[in-house]
Amino acid sequence: MNDDRHDRPSPDALLAEAQKESRGHLKIFLGAAPGVGKTYAMLETAHERRREGIDVVAGIIETHDRRETEALLADLDILPPRLAEYRGRSFREMDLDGLLRRRPRIALVDELAHSNIPGSRHLKRWQDVEELLAAGIDVYSTLNIQHLESINDIVEQISGVKVRETLPDSVLATADEIELIDLPPQDLIKRLEEGKVYVPEQARRAVHSFFSPGNLTALRELALRHAAERVDRQMVDYMRAHAIPGPWPARERILVCIDERVDAERLVRTAKRSAERRGAAWVAVTVETPAAHGLPEAAKDRIDAALRLAAQMGGDTVTLHGDDVGECVLSYAREHNCTQIVVGRARKAGWLRRWSRSVTDDLISRAGDFTVVLVGGEDETRPKPARPAVNKTDDTWLHLGLGYAVALLATAAATGLGFVIHPWLPIANISVGYLLAVMIVAMKSGLRPGILASAASFLAFNFFFTEPRFTFAITDTQNIVTVVFFLIAAFIISNMAARLRDQIRATRESARRTGNLYDFGRKISAAATQDDVLWAVVHHVSATIHGKSLVLLPGEAGLSIAAGYPPEDQIDDKSAGAADWAWSHGKIAGRGSATLPAAQWLFLPLKTGRGPVGVLGVQMTEDADLPSPGQMRLLETLADQAAVAIERTTMVADIETARVATERERLRAALLSSLSHDLRTPLVSIMGAASSLIAYDDKLDADGRRDLAQTIQDEAERLNRFVQNLLDMTRLGSGALKPRVDWVDLRDVVTAAVKRTERLARRHAIKVDIAPDTPLLCLDAVLMEQVIFNLLDNACKYAPPGSPVKVWAKRTADHIAIEVADQGPGIPPEDREKVFDMFYRVRAADTQEAGTGLGLAICRGIVEAHGGTIKAEPGLHGAGTCIIIHLPPPPDLDLDGKGNP
Repeated sequence: MNDDRHDRPSPDALLAEAQKESRGHLKIFLGAAPGVGKTYAMLETAHERRREGIDVVAGIIETHDRRETEALLADLDILPPRLAEYRGRSFREMDLDGLLRRRPRIALVDELAHSNIPGSRHLKRWQDVEELLAAGIDVYSTLNIQHLESINDIVEQISGVKVRETLPDSVLATADEIELIDLPPQDLIKRLEEGKVYVPEQARRAVHSFFSPGNLTALRELALRHAAERVDRQMVDYMRAHAIPGPWPARERILVCIDERVDAERLVRTAKRSAERRGAAWVAVTVETPAAHGLPEAAKDRIDAALRLAAQMGGDTVTLHGDDVGECVLSYAREHNCTQIVVGRARKAGWLRRWSRSVTDDLISRAGDFTVVLVGGEDETRPKPARPAVNKTDDTWLHLGLGYAVALLATAAATGLGFVIHPWLPIANISVGYLLAVMIVAMKSGLRPGILASAASFLAFNFFFTEPRFTFAITDTQNIVTVVFFLIAAFIISNMAARLRDQIRATRESARRTGNLYDFGRKISAAATQDDVLWAVVHHVSATIHGKSLVLLPGEAGLSIAAGYPPEDQIDDKSAGAADWAWSHGKIAGRGSATLPAAQWLFLPLKTGRGPVGVLGVQMTEDADLPSPGQMRLLETLADQAAVAIERTTMVADIETARVATERERLRAALLSSLSHDLRTPLVSIMGAASSLIAYDDKLDADGRRDLAQTIQDEAERLNRFVQNLLDMTRLGSGALKPRVDWVDLRDVVTAAVKRTERLARRHAIKVDIAPDTPLLCLDAVLMEQVIFNLLDNACKYAPPGSPVKVWAKRTADHIAIEVADQGPGIPPEDREKVFDMFYRVRAADTQEAGTGLGLAICRGIVEAHGGTIKAEPGLHGAGTCIIIHLPPPPDLDLDGKGNP
């Protein structure tokens, strides 16, 4: 079977092409060094686009007082720069908001790696360009090769100059077009000497430092190599997008192992360059062992900085957990199909570790089929990494001094115990007391106090209890073996006890985190309202980072604080701007990020599949560092869970709103249907009878005219009943219908209702049966007459012609019962309660009588206003329908017949 996978375009390539459609295009003029003419070439290209009728605006151009560059800039549309104050000086910065408002077709932005003045929206100019591209604006920009982050250390080695302004390689990788501006080293040096790059004094210094022929040649090679790699990637992307067949080797994946005893940032840059050359994916991995919790803060900071750098340069970052670093790294490499492992040459940390096996040595010996790249050449002038301590407080002399004091006291206590038991027990039993002391010291105070306790116990045991006593000399060969084995056992026990102590601490920390996350999940899952969810979110996040947290939700006036812990009701303007940015762009902004870092808060967008729902703000304590990569991953996870919980409560409200809207629409449709049918039917009859009277008046006899007039009267009364029902229903819905009660004889009410139905009941016999002992009732006679009339109207409408309709009433033990029964088709059991809803009608065939579905709803409203109940039941022997009304007895009425009202 032929494999046709290569005959189809790559989905990833097609997706990348589709994503570019909505963005602006970025063109970078790339040079090997300052002065090669990048800005000049960019301006020349801008003039060509302008002659083609394209709108071009110069957002920010650094001419460096070069006359040729200024001459090209004079004819272009220039956006005035934004003046920024910093440390008493005024600086020119690009007006990003002005460019967004102006929205040219092409924006010229010089010096892509430039760092913005503190207080700007973004930390770097390339982030300003990202915002312009996201707005659909094409950008032309310039960049020198030495500003790429991945080759920062190589440039430092070549030139001896540390480049401070760098940008991630991903910016160059995502450029739609790169134009290499090349100039031979001798020509560039000549331009430098002629003053076309720097002023004369600066030029003389530059020729002897950065602009030497060797440096320029090396930088030129770097620029040419990156340009070639860029062209190669573009060719591969084009082949994949257009399904052009070719060789497709398996993709490599590079793993770089981050350790506290190596130059981690150098490893990250090396892995990035290697992955860039091979077009491979890469990942930075660090392993947290139980002892990792005891590393000095400086070592933790180095690992965190390396992970941040890896993330900025486009790599994945992973933190593993385990006891064996080498096994964890190799297992991850096997599971994720990594082909190459990058490690550093570790320095030996202290005399105790000189005989130990490093992680690098362990990985090399166990690598198997993996290719292991050993990175050396570390700068020996750098400060050496601090040795691992037992925990973050063990670095203080006070804590170490207390540990050593505990070691000496424990040794003294073991010695005293030895003097007590020495007369009765052999000398070997005394050593057990010392070993117990060593184990306790190592578990309580750590490895180094445990080693001190081992040495002190060895000396004390030898001095006080081996023959000859009270000297360090040993004459008995057996005692020599005992003492030597004691020393070995003491060191082993102290090491194992210290490791057990670290594992216990790590387990407790893991249990604390797990319990915290479980508690968070339980709280937000149990929260029923949005306020409960928000409180659980801010409280948990605050407890996790040991700082402050708040949640901002959108409203009519923009983002506003919905919850905070500790309670917070306002934030400064810079923080508010960062929150708006995080909300509108769906990216992290604020303190510690690359966007608006001058803000006091760090903001994370709360996003779900439906879109953004809010913003989570966090603020560390004033003396705390920025969130570590591990904390950032935890915060992002919490933000995702919080977003889902907030959306859940929002969806509940949306569902209720939709239900109400659906019900409202159903009622509106039912009302319109009733109006269109039940108003039109009587109106058509009235208009027909009236037109017949007018047209055939001279041809009609008295009986004919009387019939037509009667039709007009009947249909007008029918129309009046319909309008009256609508008015009554409106009054019931608004609560304006208040019964005007008075003493009434039920016979009079029923008689009046039967009289009103005479014309409607021509084909039916209405029988009235009211018990003689039915007392006077306290009710509104007009409203109750309307109830009886509606019931009789329904009964006559649905009962077959000639069938009787019966009205009867009687008193019972606790109420007055009124029933209206017919012999019609009846009401199905599932509809007997629904028929009292507005506009509800039982489904029937096409012969169904006209009606609005309001009559029974009005009856229920009036009866309940009198404190009674109404329900539908089957008629006698299950035939027809019986509407039963239960009214409360009149006040002070003795229903046993012995009293009168």
